[in-house]
Amino acid sequence: MQVINPEWTTTEEAIAKKAFDIAYKREIDSLMDSVRSKVNSLAEIDDIWDLHDFLSVKRHEIDGRYDYRLPMIIFVFAGLVKDGWLNITELEGLNANKIAKIVALAHM
Repeated sequence: MQVINPEWTTTEEAIAKKAFDIAYKREIDSLMDSVRSKVNSLAEIDDIWDLHDFLSVKRHEIDGRYDYRLPMIIFVFAGLVKDGWLNITELEGLNANKIAKIVALAHM
């Protein structure tokens, strides 16, 4: 039996999941580009350790940022909008109150 979240319609859940996936892909694509650039400029062993440290930090950041639980998703979206990984227009179709909260939290 599926538990229905009274605060989120099925349509809103689909919009949220799509937006979440779009932002995640953008950030991962950007990370991949950064890693390729760093790998191509490796010149000494310290560069390898720096790359390792960079990847460790990025993994922690990304794992912490992308939390797809509906009770937290408004905060996740606000952070993604603020950081430029998601455009507020990509959330069209969400309830106006949810959009307003995201905008306010993102300080737009």
